Amino acid sequence: MVKKRKLRAGELGKYFVIFILPALIIYLLFSIIPFLYTIYYSFTDYTDMNPINLHFVGLKNYIKVLQTPVMLAAIKNSVIYAILLTGFQTLLGLPLAFVLNQKLKSRNLLRAVFFFPAVFSSLIIGYLWNFIMSSSDFGLINNILHQLGLGTLNFFTSKNALYSVILTQIWQWTGWAMVIFLANLQSISPDLYEAAEIDGANGLKKFMYVTLPLMCPSVKIVIVTGLIGGMKVFDIIYSMTSGGPGDATQTVMTVMMKKGISEGFYSTGSAFGVCFFIIVLAISAIVTKLMGKWSEAIQ
Repeated sequence: MVKKRKLRAGELGKYFVIFILPALIIYLLFSIIPFLYTIYYSFTDYTDMNPINLHFVGLKNYIKVLQTPVMLAAIKNSVIYAILLTGFQTLLGLPLAFVLNQKLKSRNLLRAVFFFPAVFSSLIIGYLWNFIMSSSDFGLINNILHQLGLGTLNFFTSKNALYSVILTQIWQWTGWAMVIFLANLQSISPDLYEAAEIDGANGLKKFMYVTLPLMCPSVKIVIVTGLIGGMKVFDIIYSMTSGGPGDATQTVMTVMMKKGISEGFYSTGSAFGVCFFIIVLAISAIVTKLMGKWSEAIQ
């Protein structure tokens, strides 16, 4: 009997390898190998004018990255975007999840309505909101304001453009955060709340000592993925402002695409990519560590 169990365990291991191997091969071909090439190209003089005879240039491309005038503005915009998007989608998604976890007649419809924007590509959302917020006569919001006899609003000035873009993304991704929180809420056993009531806990205490500690996994997922996604933003910026006006909405990704693709300096773009990877990795590690400490503190 013991021998038979070992054989079954071995067979399961073989099947596991067989099933996971295609995914690993795809990940290797489309993620790991391109990333290794990116690191290699970042130390060369690879450009659209010199695609073959590459030479090792050391840290020259990384020095160019640090000396790029728009780099600091791009990092600042990326950080502001990531923090505000993550903060608001968390703060809005949590109460939405709590409300739509109640026994409401139309809760399934409301869940679908709030999640619906997350189904679309950010590129499509960007073009849609560009039309809605346009300062010209065909802009939906300004057209309504004009019909009411009110002054028009310019959503894409140097001061407003970044926050207008962030607003559209909060609208798009709050429903996604709500679904993550909702799944976590529905996994909490009602027996825990009944036990808390027997111990004399009121609504606030049940939230603080039962719900909140058990919501840590979903909060961590939303915050970490939100920050990483916010730092990587490109498509919504491209479709709404193209990084303008001036450098008001330039992010690390838009600068990297401009240097690496539009201007043909592939080695410099690769150096941007490596620097960006290090920044995102550091932020992810710090946030994960802080979230772990927060989770330990409330449990």
